[in-house]
Amino acid sequence: MAIAARLRRWAKALKADAVTLWFAARHPDTPWYTKALAVLVVAYALSPIDLIPDFIPVLGYLDDVILLPALIWLAIRWLPESVRVDCRARAAAWMAARGARPTSRVGMVLVVALWLAAGVGLWWVIRPWFG
Repeated sequence: MAIAARLRRWAKALKADAVTLWFAARHPDTPWYTKALAVLVVAYALSPIDLIPDFIPVLGYLDDVILLPALIWLAIRWLPESVRVDCRARAAAWMAARGARPTSRVGMVLVVALWLAAGVGLWWVIRPWFG
């Protein structure tokens, strides 16, 4: 049971860190390269649509289990300590007041745009076979 409890705590901290990055992306003391990573991570983490749908075996959970946590960890590590403390406090207050994380429409649009671009690219590649 100890492993399950640790995993639950880790998942809760990860959810809170996604909201922390949401605030850090707007913080004036966040370095530009960390802001860029934070915007991408937050757009995807808070998007209601996954880049790789969960119904695809193994790959569907790969982004949720490995890629997203690694990017959140990296972006949090790149934050200056003062920004991290401030944004974690703001994230905790947000979560306590609203009871849920924010959603990212920009992330949803980016995911849909990537799927459309992949579809157009695939069509461009296979078009000569039907031609």
